[in-house]
Amino acid sequence: MYQTIAEHHDFIVVDKYPGSNFHDEGELGSGLFSRVKSQLKKQNKNADLYPVHRLDKMTSGLVIFAKNLACAQTFGRLFNDHDIEKYYLAISDKKPSKKQGLIKGDMAKSRRGMFKLLRTMKNPAITQFLSFSIANKQRLYLLKPHSGKTHQLRVALASIGAPIVGDPLYYSTSTADRGYLHAYALKFSYLGEDFEFTSLPTKGEFYLNAAVNDQLTTIKKPWQLNWPRL
Repeated sequence: MYQTIAEHHDFIVVDKYPGSNFHDEGELGSGLFSRVKSQLKKQNKNADLYPVHRLDKMTSGLVIFAKNLACAQTFGRLFNDHDIEKYYLAISDKKPSKKQGLIKGDMAKSRRGMFKLLRTMKNPAITQFLSFSIANKQRLYLLKPHSGKTHQLRVALASIGAPIVGDPLYYSTSTADRGYLHAYALKFSYLGEDFEFTSLPTKGEFYLNAAVNDQLTTIKKPWQLNWPRL
C-alpha cells in the first residue's frame, strides 16, 4: 500500500503504491489515508491525520499528510498558492507532437469520467515538461504542474498525442502492469525550513528498465534542470 519516506513532528511523507485508492473502497478495503492513520495509531503516535493533497488510484509516489490542524492549514495555503514544487514521471509509447515545452489550457469534463483540454485560457491547467528517449520506442516524461486540476497530467500528455502507458481512461488500448505516472519529487519551505524529497518508482517493469534508471541518474534534483519558459 505505501512506504514511509520521512516523518516530521507535524507531517509525514509516504510513497503510495500504484493501484491503491486514496480513500476507503468499501468491501474492496481500506484506502491509503486510513492505512497511514492506523499505522500511526499502532505506533502510539498522534492519530490525528489530515490529507492535504491526493493522487489518482493508478498514480504512485509522494504524498504528504499533516499531523495536526495548524500544519494542514499551512500546507493548504502552500498548495493553494502553488508554493510547493511537484515533479512527476510518466512513460508513453506514442510519438508526441512536441518533446518539451508548455501544455496550457482550460479543462472541462468529457465522457466516462474523463476530462479534455480546451483552447480557452480562463482558468488554465499549466504543465511544463521535458522528455527523454528510452528503450522500446518509449519516452520518459518529467512533468512539473503549476496547477492542481483533476487528471491534469494524464490529460496534458494525451493532448500532445502521448497518453500514459497503462492509463485505463486516456489510453484504454494500452496493456501494461500499471499506469505509468509517478509523483517523483517535492520541494517546499515549511515554517522557514527547506525540504526536498524524491522517491524513485519501485513498481512497474518499464520504470525498472535499465535505460530508465540510467536517465533518472541525470535528474536526481529536477528543480536544477533547465525548464522551458512559462
